[in-house]
Amino acid sequence: MQIGHPEIKDRLVAGAVLGIESSCDETAVALLAGDGRILAETVHSQTGAHAAFGGVVPEVAARAHLTHLAPLTEAVLAEAGVDETAIAAIAATSGPGLIGGLIVGANFGKGLALAWGKPFLPINHLEAHALTARLPGLAEGGLAFPYLLLLVSGGHCQFVAVEGLGRYRVLGRTLDDAAGEAFDKAAKLLGLAWPGGPALERLAAEGDPRAMALPRPLLGRAGCDFSFSGLKTALAQAVAGFPPGPLPRTAAADLAASFQAAVTDVLADRTDHALALFRARHPGAASLVIGGGVAANQAIRAALTTIAARQGFRLIAPPLRLCTDNAVMVAWAGIERLRAGALGDLAHAPRPRWPLDAPDMALTPTPVA
Repeated sequence: MQIGHPEIKDRLVAGAVLGIESSCDETAVALLAGDGRILAETVHSQTGAHAAFGGVVPEVAARAHLTHLAPLTEAVLAEAGVDETAIAAIAATSGPGLIGGLIVGANFGKGLALAWGKPFLPINHLEAHALTARLPGLAEGGLAFPYLLLLVSGGHCQFVAVEGLGRYRVLGRTLDDAAGEAFDKAAKLLGLAWPGGPALERLAAEGDPRAMALPRPLLGRAGCDFSFSGLKTALAQAVAGFPPGPLPRTAAADLAASFQAAVTDVLADRTDHALALFRARHPGAASLVIGGGVAANQAIRAALTTIAARQGFRLIAPPLRLCTDNAVMVAWAGIERLRAGALGDLAHAPRPRWPLDAPDMALTPTPVA
């Protein structure tokens, strides 16, 4: 659990938003001041609860959210030194994600909104990732629209032209696995514990990325779509070539390094294409943002930094803790929408699928009485 920013608890400004995140296996709550300063935040990781199953179990995740949301909220308010009178709105992730967790989090947020007489803001989890880099202080000089977003996580892999609040144009997406999903499946093939992505990255540091010739799906192809299923299959075939039983450490490290290098090459190539496509649509824009759990991978960050610089873009990568699921990004998305006058609706139903380019993502300001 991470709580705190006690040094700013006495500098609360009007319009604070409470954010709630429960879309997968992280239960998180955060309170942001109206100007975006983080007053308090907390994240309860469910990794231990799911590790024995080798992946997230939706029912286990939903029950954990139900158990932890109330005490986490109390902890955040206590850390900030405020009560409900200082809060302007409640923002809760309402999709996409695991429907059980979404229902728990959204309904908890609606309950607070009703009890405290506050507006409820249903937040698209992908929009929250898309807007994180606009948090004050994260990007030197701030980050104005438009910019290109590369969202890479366990469930999503796509390029999005972020043209304004509620205005998202998807330029390319995965045709099969997401990058994070591919990392997790590769880690399982190598006999690594879940969560697989970080474990594979650590093992790859010991190996030779040129040891195994693995494919680079769609490398050099037009457009900026992704594909990772063939790469995963190639790794499975390579593993099958070894005798039954645990892989030798050296072989596993070489396979991990080779797999990571292949994913990195694909992401770099697809980003190169996406930047050119984005610049053709927005000639004056020059910012590339990466978000999602895979954005924490250091090899990938380094490769994307090089590609961005080559095309005259600056790469903006939020701190690692804000790349993975968190409630700070949810509260910030709520602040952005609240500023625009787009108040939510208690009747909004959580949904497991909610694309960024869905019609209801468009900003529809509600007149303020």
